[in-house]
Amino acid sequence: SLVVFDRYSMSPLLSVIMPVYNGERYIATALESVRKQYRDGIELVIVEGGSSDRTLEIVRGFSEVLPIRLITLSEAGNWVNKTNLGLREARGDWACFLHCDDLWLPGRIARLWGEMEAAEGAIILHNTMFVGPDGQKLGFWTCPLAEGVVPPEQFTERLLIQNFIAAPSPVIRRKAVLDSGGLDESLWFSADWDLWLRLGAFGPVRFIAETLSAFRIHPASQTAARKLLPNEWERQLTTVLERHLNTWDYTGKRKTSVERVARASIAVNSSLSAASRSESSRPLTALLGLLALGPIGWH
Repeated sequence: SLVVFDRYSMSPLLSVIMPVYNGERYIATALESVRKQYRDGIELVIVEGGSSDRTLEIVRGFSEVLPIRLITLSEAGNWVNKTNLGLREARGDWACFLHCDDLWLPGRIARLWGEMEAAEGAIILHNTMFVGPDGQKLGFWTCPLAEGVVPPEQFTERLLIQNFIAAPSPVIRRKAVLDSGGLDESLWFSADWDLWLRLGAFGPVRFIAETLSAFRIHPASQTAARKLLPNEWERQLTTVLERHLNTWDYTGKRKTSVERVARASIAVNSSLSAASRSESSRPLTALLGLLALGPIGWH
């Protein structure tokens, strides 16, 4: 069901898509970070699935101060299918993802607004900060890009190595997302990497070398709490890599080099993920693959 609390009739420039399930601990902080820098031309599309806590009560409270479109589902689902539904119901030319445990940092919208009006491509992104359960600063999630406009081929080459884009970082052209098929719902945690790679081919990427959002790490998050099937992490990452390697224009030594480093990256990240869950991992295999790259590959 779609419940619209929207008292704003103008067509939005930006739709903020928020999938949520039992988000009462953090959702007020996320919504407040939007409220503090809200301006006309923004809408929030919140897709909620069967929460048993105070999530809906909190959302309804914020509907007094924010233009919220609430979609309620009978089942929890996952963030990918909820996000796809939100993208289809949204009205903005641009969209961004804000999970209920993440937040915007001060000045984000002021910095991005003019960029959205002038951008040629389908992605504008910036750096992100890691925060802990209580908001403590843990470090930075930075992109290996130079400030300014990044050519599609350079963006793709670097992104194939590893997903360096945090979910609350980019603003993306909503039509480009929908025209390319939306998020792949068979990839419950790597669907965003797959999407960034697709959108990077639509034109130049605008990178802003500032930290304008926060990604929260906590034990109840989907990636931390979800029970994985054996080798599921590695399989999903490999699926995305092979899908986009097959369509990448480059051939020869350059493509071979990128593939070697990307597969080593997947092995390392899969091993670290398994170790963090106290599951069976293959650290020796990952280490040997990393050592085989040599200094150039490490760089």
